[in-house]
Amino acid sequence: MEIKKVAVIGAGTMGNGIAHVFAQNGFSVNLVDLDQNYLDKALATISKNLDRMIKKEKITEDDKTSTLNNLTTLVGVENIPEDTNLVIEAIIEKKDAKQNIFKILEEKINKDTIFASNTSSISITELCSVCRQDKFIGMHFMNPVPVMKLIEIIRGYSTSDETYKTIEELSTTLGKTPVEVFDYPGFISNRVLMPMINEAIFSLYEGVAKAEDIDTVMKLGMAHPMGPLTLADFIGLDVCLDILNVLYDGFNDSKYRPCPLLKKMVAANKLGRKTGEGFFKYE
Repeated sequence: MEIKKVAVIGAGTMGNGIAHVFAQNGFSVNLVDLDQNYLDKALATISKNLDRMIKKEKITEDDKTSTLNNLTTLVGVENIPEDTNLVIEAIIEKKDAKQNIFKILEEKINKDTIFASNTSSISITELCSVCRQDKFIGMHFMNPVPVMKLIEIIRGYSTSDETYKTIEELSTTLGKTPVEVFDYPGFISNRVLMPMINEAIFSLYEGVAKAEDIDTVMKLGMAHPMGPLTLADFIGLDVCLDILNVLYDGFNDSKYRPCPLLKKMVAANKLGRKTGEGFFKYE
């Protein structure tokens, strides 16, 4: 099936980035959320990011205009057109919330439409138990979406070869590099990344070193572009905790047990950049 019309559900960091990339590559995109204020903020972010690309001479003013013209905002998933070819969900990392959306869309959207989730850790097989299982797939984009080249494509137990092939080819059209991953908790990226972040938090919790020094060791010693604690702040400590809980529950293995310091900071709403304070403070 040829993909022309795309709906992206969720206007947060990942959702607006995904919408940006599709619109910039000539797709007709509906960006969907519960509140027009969230959608307005997302459009402002996309416009700002396009301006940054113009400044770096990666695109022209005409490219920005055509990208924004390809974008439409919608309030409410019930208003997504039934002839949409691809629906990508990019909301909070909560299984019930995601499944509620797919339940609504299953009865409304064309039966040939592919459903995808940008989940970073939740089982694709579990998510699609409420809807079309053969046409359901994981598309895990990396943040920031317009910059990062990787898309983890996660096959659920019943995902068809046709669905996988369509999304693999689509990912290449977007200028991304698709990697096939099978449906296990955390997939590859977060199964490897989150234990590292969690161990860095344990090191801070146990007084092995200060936050700045832990990050410096990983940047200078391991050539990481940013330290694990800075990265955790960038991702959001609540998101990190959600993913670690998925890993811990999914594998029933104590090596994925979230650090008590992480749990305490989330309870205190010290979530990183988005709240102005996490392991570091932000203006």
